[in-house]
Amino acid sequence: MKLIIYNCLHFLAIPLLSVMLSHGALQAQVPGNKPAKTNKVMGEKHYLYVATPGIRDYLGYGGHGLLVFDIDNNHRFVKRIKTQGLHPNGNPSNVKGIAVSIPLNSIYITTLEGLQRIDLTTEKIVWEKKFDGGCDRMAISPNGLTMYLPSLENTFWNVVDCNTGDIIKKITVHKRAHNTIYGPAGNLVYLDDIASPWLHIADAHKHELVAKVGPFDNNIRPFTINGKESLVYVTVDSLLGFEVGDLRTGKKIAHIPVQGWERGPVRRHGNPSHGIGLTPDEKELWLCDGHNMRLHVFGAEAPYQQLTTIPLQDMPGWITFSEDGKYAYPSSGEVIDIKTRNILTYLKDEFHNNVASEKMVEIQFRGNKAVHAGDQFGIGAKR
Repeated sequence: MKLIIYNCLHFLAIPLLSVMLSHGALQAQVPGNKPAKTNKVMGEKHYLYVATPGIRDYLGYGGHGLLVFDIDNNHRFVKRIKTQGLHPNGNPSNVKGIAVSIPLNSIYITTLEGLQRIDLTTEKIVWEKKFDGGCDRMAISPNGLTMYLPSLENTFWNVVDCNTGDIIKKITVHKRAHNTIYGPAGNLVYLDDIASPWLHIADAHKHELVAKVGPFDNNIRPFTINGKESLVYVTVDSLLGFEVGDLRTGKKIAHIPVQGWERGPVRRHGNPSHGIGLTPDEKELWLCDGHNMRLHVFGAEAPYQQLTTIPLQDMPGWITFSEDGKYAYPSSGEVIDIKTRNILTYLKDEFHNNVASEKMVEIQFRGNKAVHAGDQFGIGAKR
């Protein structure tokens, strides 16, 4: 296993004792474990934006739209913002990704066919564009101006201007473009082709491939990185568990299977562990287990101790966290206290139906202006 350099770029880098229905949200509280307190900036509000249909094109998990939940108020449902993104037959298309540009005050949603930009103040669609080859899970640069937009399991990524939606450049990678993480430093972009055991890396300034890391034991599926961009944690086909790679040397350094749980068939995605997240403090890795409908929690440093498991109401296919490190958000709809592991509540829409999605992101507002946003991936926050 070795680091392949394409040019001279350097790497600098649970019993529930009481259940309440309140304003459309079901809230389960365990005495002695109140919802986690947060250190909030005065005048700021924190919301969770959830795009649906975010599990295939199933409308039974929250219908169609951009659902907003008040993080500061026990994740109560606030509103549903109308979105586009339709199949050719007129039905809502699968949502594939969600990302935010703070400078442009906009949220972006990809579907199988295209990309839409929505103004976060007016909540109106600024534009919607279709892309040849389709769209998948994208990432936006830290300065909010450039997007790396994968084709729909095709050979390439489009580099897109976030303001106009125009294509800046096309980067051919391998066979099946899928997941994307923009490095926090803004210099590198991490490209996951799900037909490859290598993680591909692009120079974010030249928009060209510069390296790849691996090979891992099988084709890479969801992955995450730490804040310093020195480590990558990947899930791979056929493994109930994860592997670790060194982003600076390009080597795989660990193979960690889940202990005590059997790998079995899953309803979606085809691999046992579709979803992995690093808590903001980078102390823990949370791993999805689709067959057993659980989250497995590991220490994020060698020897990657398996700490506990959390049962869920449905099959998880994604995991992310609140920016303050208080809450975990599996795609199955639970809100989990990271410290206590308790399920605090469940996301519910205006009709009191369960909401589940693999595409969600936190946005912080001051007044009606977005001032900070999280990420759809659970990425480490230590820089």
